[in-house]
Amino acid sequence: MECHDNIYSGHLSEDRTMESINTCAWWPSWRKDVIEYCHSCDRCQKANKATGKKFGLMIHIQEASTPWEVVDMDWVTALPHGGDKGYNACLVIVDRYSKTPIFFACHKDDTAMDTALLIWNRVISHTGLFKNIISDRDSKFTSALWTNLNQLLGTKL
Repeated sequence: MECHDNIYSGHLSEDRTMESINTCAWWPSWRKDVIEYCHSCDRCQKANKATGKKFGLMIHIQEASTPWEVVDMDWVTALPHGGDKGYNACLVIVDRYSKTPIFFACHKDDTAMDTALLIWNRVISHTGLFKNIISDRDSKFTSALWTNLNQLLGTKL
């Protein structure tokens, strides 16, 4: 389509391509055809690939005044298989007060329940309850189970 692929057009969005076509051509299914063409354009699909979830709200991160009051949690995935159990991921928990890290060898496909049990059995028993948990929006941290568990414990996620 000249109005989309032309070197002077620059692979415009659907709306801009429609505006361009609307000034010089018309056929019964032109809008549908433009949308289909733009969605099938290999160059546009590679260049405009969505990078993931929408950004969350910016909030002030509470500074910790005691150890294990505020922690950072994240998953490191896509690791090579290791150990006799074939671990391929690592759960990282860092205390924001002392900067002390804790690392757990895990499996990439561990569930929110697996994560909650791991933290309950292997971390909270030594550190006490966290007041705030700072994490990305991984489903293991945002699932209904994890949300309900944090609500019961009085922890802010």
